[in-house]
Amino acid sequence: MKKLTFYFFVSLILASCNSTKHVTEDEHMLTQNYIFVDSVRDKSSELQKYILQKPNARFLDLPFGLYVHNFGNHDKPKTPSEWGKKNSRSYNFIKSIFSEKQSIAYANSFIGLNNWFLNYEAPEIINQRKVKQTADNLWAYYKTKGYFKSKVDTVVNLYDDKKATVEYHITKGKATLLDTIKLNIKSKVLDTIYNNSESTSLLKSGDQYNDQTFRDEASRVVKLFRNKGIYNFTESALGFYVDSTRADYKTNVNFVISANRLIEQGGNYVPVPFKVHKISKVNIITDYSFIKRNETITDSLHYNGINFLAYDKVKYNPKYLSQSIFLKPNEVYKDTLRNLTRNHLKGLKNFKSTNIEIIPISGTDNELEMRVKLAPIEKYTLGLETELTHSNIREIGTSAKFSITNRNTFRGTELLKLSFLGSYFNSNNGPGWEIGADASLEIPRFVAPFGLGKLVPKEMSPRTLFSVGTSFQKNIGLDRQTFTFLSDYRWQFNSKKTIQLEVFNTQYIKNLNIGSYFNIYNSEFSNLQSIATTYDNTTGSNFSPLSNNLENQVSNALNFMNNLAGNSTFRTSNPEEYNTALNILNRYNIITSDFLIPTLAYTFTYNNQANFKDNNFSFFRIRFANSGNILGLISNKKNANGKKTFADIPLAQYFKTDIEYKKFWDVGLSSVFGFRTFLGAIIPYDNSDIPFTKSYFAGGSNDIRAWQTYELGPGSRNTGLEFNIGSLKFLTSAEYRFPVFGKLKGALFVDAGNIWDISNTEFEDSDARFNNFSSLKDIAIGSGFGARLDFSFLILRLDVGFKTYEPYLNGNKWLQNFNLSSAVYNIGINYPF
Repeated sequence: MKKLTFYFFVSLILASCNSTKHVTEDEHMLTQNYIFVDSVRDKSSELQKYILQKPNARFLDLPFGLYVHNFGNHDKPKTPSEWGKKNSRSYNFIKSIFSEKQSIAYANSFIGLNNWFLNYEAPEIINQRKVKQTADNLWAYYKTKGYFKSKVDTVVNLYDDKKATVEYHITKGKATLLDTIKLNIKSKVLDTIYNNSESTSLLKSGDQYNDQTFRDEASRVVKLFRNKGIYNFTESALGFYVDSTRADYKTNVNFVISANRLIEQGGNYVPVPFKVHKISKVNIITDYSFIKRNETITDSLHYNGINFLAYDKVKYNPKYLSQSIFLKPNEVYKDTLRNLTRNHLKGLKNFKSTNIEIIPISGTDNELEMRVKLAPIEKYTLGLETELTHSNIREIGTSAKFSITNRNTFRGTELLKLSFLGSYFNSNNGPGWEIGADASLEIPRFVAPFGLGKLVPKEMSPRTLFSVGTSFQKNIGLDRQTFTFLSDYRWQFNSKKTIQLEVFNTQYIKNLNIGSYFNIYNSEFSNLQSIATTYDNTTGSNFSPLSNNLENQVSNALNFMNNLAGNSTFRTSNPEEYNTALNILNRYNIITSDFLIPTLAYTFTYNNQANFKDNNFSFFRIRFANSGNILGLISNKKNANGKKTFADIPLAQYFKTDIEYKKFWDVGLSSVFGFRTFLGAIIPYDNSDIPFTKSYFAGGSNDIRAWQTYELGPGSRNTGLEFNIGSLKFLTSAEYRFPVFGKLKGALFVDAGNIWDISNTEFEDSDARFNNFSSLKDIAIGSGFGARLDFSFLILRLDVGFKTYEPYLNGNKWLQNFNLSSAVYNIGINYPF
């Protein structure tokens, strides 16, 4: 396989020597565009979108799509008969052995392969018409910015190797400024609304002319009137009159707002004055479909002035469905309430489509009917999710999750979801599996006692989620069994801000196979065996914790570590081995302990991404969590290790904070630059341990990609253990994503970060602790490249991470293992962040 890959890349390199293979003698291939603004080169992405002709896409500065295209031949036969004439010997040979049909299929396979090559990106040939149109586009762009006397010159450089570059030289000239701005509202109704509003015009005297400002002002005015009941108001009623011919580079603006709208009557357009409209009727069709549209309504319910209609039967409780209707009868029409109604109904996740029609009521001049057509989703839907997993503990494994969703469970648009999980792994300790099930109920309103649900207005789309689940593992870790109960409240503070409150997120973790600890985490036992040898040599004893019997192995190891803990002589003579042994004992106690984790958490999320195509946005999330505070006050019981318990189960008590920030920039040519940083800390209290499942780890396909999951840290330690965890984590990543050809995308990335211990446990070595800012030298750095197949609905990802800076190395820590043999190959679904 490696040889095939090598030969493939060698072939591409050879092809690169002749990238103009399919360029004729009288043509030239475009290799670069240059833009100069006032004699200074401009590389901004803003101007790139106005260039009609761009060079072939490149990856690592090589046009791989073009190289694949060049493997094809435009002169090869296009039909089986032509191919047979040109390759008569092989064609007739196949025909003589098989049949005419097989020989045609044989020819078509070669024709198809050639066409497959040619379907890739052909060389971009210089087109003078597109060059001129690009110059016109750039001139028009600067005109919209107020440079009415700008000039664009083009230079096409043709080279002997059939390649070419294009230069666009832009001279902006002097910008035009806004001078006197006059507003003329010809309608008394509109004039009253405008003057009573507190909004301020975006057009200001002295500002530079900008088309976008005029468009924003028009949108502002339209939004103002349509939210004050002027239902028919559109931008056609607005007029901006600008004089761009003044010699002093200034212009007056006359902003006119018409008093009337034009409607067609008998072939003529008649002016009709603008008026404030009110909603008189609200009709909700709850089971609309295109097929049923002409059928007769057979069922109806009336609630708070709203009519709920159905072709068959109204299956939704009007009390709850009406909470998603914000335009009510006898209220002034507002665009914002119409949009809020649409978004709220979509958020119920019960309807395929939500169509809202606003219809003037005949015989009136200012009354409207709002007709909402709701097309329900099937009551029962099935879902299936699959995933491949890999870590330094588990080899490649697979998991699947099957779910069934019941919509409108209690006639209040609730979602009841039952899920079943199954997974299979080939771990270091042999094959293992996991099964689990959970049930969740999502209610599109707050369900809370004492009227607390009224604290959040329904405009913020409040949600309540109840969930209960369990899972059972076999031969994975210590055969952990988990029970979870979750009560979660979420609401949309506005279009960009979301708040989540986990009131009762409780998890009970029970380990069923603690006797296999040293068999599973055998590196711990190997370290312990080495310490035992040192102990024997120091004390003259003859201790060997190694045993073929797992039960004796654990028992002997625990006895050894407990005896060693009380040996002050060994502690003095061998402090490093002593500390390591107690560290292993501490980890054993944490990993094998059962835990009750009752969590209260608050999460704030900010995301200003407009839609999934928006590549210029920011994301921020912060989560505060506390475990065990309330139950810790209720219970005063402790176990033999001095840990507080509840119902004889060790209680996890800690404070945890996670902060994450992401920023993305559209850098042009369908390329995106992304940045992500994460900071998390967990601090235990009241002598509690931190559960393994709540600790931080580093490495993996969505983390520091040059290390496998759990492999890195803590601090500057290189433990060689199967797992490494910490109570402080810092992670930052930068990634440049760009197109290669077709659905194939490329990426270059740098990841940096690590985990440390801040719990102040006496067992951790100093090089694993975060002491002060000097510990930042322990930040590991990985870099690499990736390839992604973008199917729009799904992205398959392969990232190759190289260890760039390894904080645990002695001497030079840079680029010591920067090679393919030490690289980590990450397979993932969707982007890493």
